[in-house]
Amino acid sequence: MSDPITLWRRFLARPNDDSVKLFGVAILVALISAALVSITSVTLKPLQDAHLAAERAARMERMLDTLPGLRDVMEELGVDTLETRLVDLESGRFVGAADPAAFDLKAAETDPEQSTALPPEADIAKLGRRPNQAPVYLLERDGDLILVVLPVSGSGYQSRLRAMLAIDADLNTIAALSVTEQNETPGLGARIENPDWQALWPGTQIADADGKIVVDVVRGQATQPYEVDAISGATMTSTGVANMLRFWLGPLGFGPFLDRLKTEGL
Repeated sequence: MSDPITLWRRFLARPNDDSVKLFGVAILVALISAALVSITSVTLKPLQDAHLAAERAARMERMLDTLPGLRDVMEELGVDTLETRLVDLESGRFVGAADPAAFDLKAAETDPEQSTALPPEADIAKLGRRPNQAPVYLLERDGDLILVVLPVSGSGYQSRLRAMLAIDADLNTIAALSVTEQNETPGLGARIENPDWQALWPGTQIADADGKIVVDVVRGQATQPYEVDAISGATMTSTGVANMLRFWLGPLGFGPFLDRLKTEGL
């Protein structure tokens, strides 16, 4: 049997129009290209993750800056960021032993061991699976809650939407909504990142007097305290935002956690 070097020389000696050589070269190019892409992807992933984390943090900071007086309160308390806690979504209780900083929410969303399959009739945000745990961001003073920020996600018209939802201490008034990730149609659905549209959310009510989640995005002019104007020409994206909020504020999302905050406090 010939050694590999001899076989390689025989292969290279074949005519350039030889079918075996053409096929072999194509396979080699494909394998080398795949290897280079894989190496590049693995090498750059930490940088990409760091960039995304920095962008999310920057968006959070910008959202906090839109809340009147919040920076003054944070300065008074001697803090420059919100406290991160991990919550078990089914029970609504804090997960005491876990390290929130080490928790990967996106990985948990698709990991069968860290997430729960949602029945279609209950999956109004079209998530498919919901993580069993999720981080929350809290600002408190002397044991009293001042602000809670929740990460929410759902399907828009053509992409996964992600946002940070800030809720006032009454746990029924939206303080801010900051979209952190979307890939909707430029000039239409992508306008959910527009500061002017996001500025419509502060003061919006979440639930009615009976505790039913009624926050909504409506076509035309919003007339109720729980309504926000939809984006013209982007009905499906606007509906996706409404469904995203109703899901995460409901019983399968952060509902149990918010209920515990209302009855038991921090």
